[in-house]
Amino acid sequence: MKAEKIRNLTDVELQHQERDLADQLFKLKFQMNMGQTESLKKIRGLRRDIARVKTVLREQELAAAGPKKTTEKK
Repeated sequence: MKAEKIRNLTDVELQHQERDLADQLFKLKFQMNMGQTESLKKIRGLRRDIARVKTVLREQELAAAGPKKTTEKK
């Protein structure tokens, strides 16, 4: 999944996407432990997709908070 596509989603859609990806990752890991699959590429891709979604969620969270005013003492 591309970052541009992820950035166009709303917060609710992003959370739903993260949950779906985590479920898929769990199922793949379970299958791998049972010896039913050996798809390491899929697991790696899912982990990266989850990281992308979390990154975009955090970016949106920081953007919503707005710039912080810092007071520096000199």
